Amino acid sequence: EVQLVESGGGLVQAGGSLRLSCAASGFTFDDYAIAWFRQAPGKEHEGVSCISSSDGRAAYGDSVKGRFSISSDNAKNTVYLQMNSLKPEDTAVYYCAAGSFCTWYRMHYTDWGQGTQVTVSS
Repeated sequence: EVQLVESGGGLVQAGGSLRLSCAASGFTFDDYAIAWFRQAPGKEHEGVSCISSSDGRAAYGDSVKGRFSISSDNAKNTVYLQMNSLKPEDTAVYYCAAGSFCTWYRMHYTDWGQGTQVTVSS
């Protein structure tokens, strides 16, 4: 059974940092890409970042480039999202998802975590 479990969300002031984790199990981690999406109230899902576990290639959404960094620890089957210089507009539920390659097309991803809330106060 594929499982993705996010953790690390919370409340932080603008300008602060958080590190999210996505722990994966039930599949061959090295063969997959792990993406982070977020959804703010009343808004569509937005692609935040993605990493290919096989070669470490990463991609970022325009709104987070230069502030967020994604990494993968294949030995722990875990992907991290380091979020720096957080802004109130980063407030959302953050989800990780597994797919065969990185894409911003949300329907490509068949397995999702339950999400973790990130709230950035001004």
